[in-house]
Amino acid sequence: MPTFVSLSTRSEYQLLSADEFLDWLEPGKHADLIDGKIEMHSPVSIPHARMMNFIYLLIGQYVEAHELGELFREVVAVKLSSRNVFLPDLAFYAADRLGQIRDTYVDGAPDLVVEVLSQTTGARDIGVKFAEYEQHGVREYWILDPATLAHRFYARDGELLVEFAHGEPTIASRVLAGLVMERAWLDPERLPRVADCLAAIAGRG
Repeated sequence: MPTFVSLSTRSEYQLLSADEFLDWLEPGKHADLIDGKIEMHSPVSIPHARMMNFIYLLIGQYVEAHELGELFREVVAVKLSSRNVFLPDLAFYAADRLGQIRDTYVDGAPDLVVEVLSQTTGARDIGVKFAEYEQHGVREYWILDPATLAHRFYARDGELLVEFAHGEPTIASRVLAGLVMERAWLDPERLPRVADCLAAIAGRG
């Protein structure tokens, strides 16, 4: 049963549990449950979509080729706690954690999360969602900004997510062994061919 809270007799709103939110969620609905409140996703820009397609294909093919685990796009719900369920742009789970995958959601924080910023969701991605991912054990968190190209990368250091590769031309993932990317690849107006990038990564090995 939903929980109702209020600041006054004129201001009341409903807090959902994770299970209530998952019951409400269905194909075609794109939203997060943040501290019990539903936050809808808005349609994304074309640069956002291009960057998402590129990074999904690149990481997805790398993960598959090296049998590292499973990568999900934003249509898969990630249950972090009793009142927090997110649909990350990309969520990677290592092979030894695939037992956490349920029929309609994944139970527990991903090993790697990638969020591509948009005007409507960016503040949440770098604010409350960052804190929740940090608290619940995400090992690596990428925040990609298709508008400014000010991409940032964070990896776990004890209890915190700490930035790495700040301003550096290459980014070596801490979670996906051997994945070394060029920052120059992450420009939605000048995206390289995924096959060429994978060949370059393989050449580093």
